[in-house]
Amino acid sequence: MRRAVLGWVSGFAACVFLLPAATAAARDLAGFPLRVHVFQTSEAVHSRRDVVQNVEGTGRANLFENREPRGFDYSFNCSQRVMTSSGFETYPARWKKKDQVLEIALPVMGKPGAAQTCELKVLMKDFAYFKRGGAVATEPRAAFKDWMVKRGYDPEHGKETPSVTAPSGSGTHR
Repeated sequence: MRRAVLGWVSGFAACVFLLPAATAAARDLAGFPLRVHVFQTSEAVHSRRDVVQNVEGTGRANLFENREPRGFDYSFNCSQRVMTSSGFETYPARWKKKDQVLEIALPVMGKPGAAQTCELKVLMKDFAYFKRGGAVATEPRAAFKDWMVKRGYDPEHGKETPSVTAPSGSGTHR
């Protein structure tokens, strides 16, 4: 009996000490130099006794790396939902395995400044995604990059709000 109680206590203590370490890694966002804009997500939530066990799903997003946009499709199996980006906001990200696995930092609802990580298995594309009339569409990466430059949109450097007015002579598609 005493051994069982000691085992339970040491297991509980390990969980208490390891959980903050997992979220602390996500809090150091300097280690997440990339940015991800999620356009579309489809998910299934798995729970037991009304407690979420895991969420798995797929989606479409853009990665911003070295000021270059690149679309990708992804799948995930994480402890929380991967929500679509609000407006032009992005999630901090880093490569776990270049062009195969991205790790993103997701905010913890109700805990400002706290984050958890989620791994996305990715299939990189040679175009960028954007929204047109509520639908997700694609365009060449160079065209999306031109749009970014004309509107001062640079999520890797904290500029997540594009200017409303574009320089004269520039076309708009969004």
